[in-house]
Amino acid sequence: MIAVIPARYASSRLPAKALADIGGVPMVVRVWRQACAARSIARVIVATDDERIAAVVRAAGGEAMMTSPAHQSGTDRIAEVARAVGAGIYLNVQGDLAFFAPQDLDNLTAAMTADAALDMATLATPIADAEEWRNPNVVKVVCGASGDALYFSRSPIPFARDLEGVAPGALRHIGVYAYRRAFLMRFAAMEAGRLEKIEKLEQLRALENGYRIRVVASVRPPVEVDTAADLERARHVEAVGG
Repeated sequence: MIAVIPARYASSRLPAKALADIGGVPMVVRVWRQACAARSIARVIVATDDERIAAVVRAAGGEAMMTSPAHQSGTDRIAEVARAVGAGIYLNVQGDLAFFAPQDLDNLTAAMTADAALDMATLATPIADAEEWRNPNVVKVVCGASGDALYFSRSPIPFARDLEGVAPGALRHIGVYAYRRAFLMRFAAMEAGRLEKIEKLEQLRALENGYRIRVVASVRPPVEVDTAADLERARHVEAVGG
């Protein structure tokens, strides 16, 4: 099992966020440390297009691999790593999850090893806040009885027609994925699907092409850093011992 952390320097909402300081540690280094703490992961690689990111990772004792600046998504970057580094399963760990639980990676790999026919798995956590549920920047997921994803959306799903507030069982998607190598290569080579283009959600490409995505419950809701306000919240979490 290899965990890959895609980290690019450019970011439309928070430039250079991979290098953002949280308690004296660059965010990408925090993510690398958390991934290294997962018991099921044999190797952790930061895949980047910028020497500044690679330098801070290496200075912390981590492994960084330079990848093409032309990649349109983290999945493309991970596929490049997979072409160079062999493994059966790759985990895509977003570089802005500074405080995710290492156990989440172990639970994802356990789901993959328990079902040899499963090509892909991801994480989700319950939503209790109505504002979060309605926020289009928060991706929601609904699952079937098997635990596989039925749909991902920026809209508040499932919509509670006869209730006020958040629908019972509403889930927020967390952008950490596990892929089998053969599927990762197929997925990266597929054209973007119609629903993916509408929602701007890459994982819909898998559902549109008939692949299953198992949804695993996260140990705890992680702090995701997309904006300057998120970064301040992450710094507060670190300061109080989050």
